[in-house]
Amino acid sequence: MLEASAFLRAEKKRLTPQRSLLLGIIRQHGHLDADEIYRLARRENPRLSLSTVYRTLNLLKELGLVEELHLGEEHHHYEAKAEEHHHLVCLSCGKVIECRLTEDLRELGRRHGFTMVSAQVELAGYCADCRKQGENDP
Repeated sequence: MLEASAFLRAEKKRLTPQRSLLLGIIRQHGHLDADEIYRLARRENPRLSLSTVYRTLNLLKELGLVEELHLGEEHHHYEAKAEEHHHLVCLSCGKVIECRLTEDLRELGRRHGFTMVSAQVELAGYCADCRKQGENDP
């Protein structure tokens, strides 16, 4: 949390208890939507409002500490900024699995004379547990 505190200070912002709590939850769990973050945060701070959660998420996103993901659902999910990675998303249960494709994508770009600066890849399908249960067999 020290780097977040230093980063916020550099941006003339404080690391308030609410910001610290929400950032900690996102770092610990990842891929949560705002309602899930709110529910978990209320366990530690029952006076926290949903509007504070949304304002804090927007600030953390604007500052680049948190990424907003669109994982095949109508609402957004949030994760702490981390090493570049991609997501496998189960269309049945919503499970999210992180993976790395960066080097292969960079090579693909080079073959086509394209310099890749960043990549955002989401692969949709069905996880092993859902397939095992006989749901959505390909």
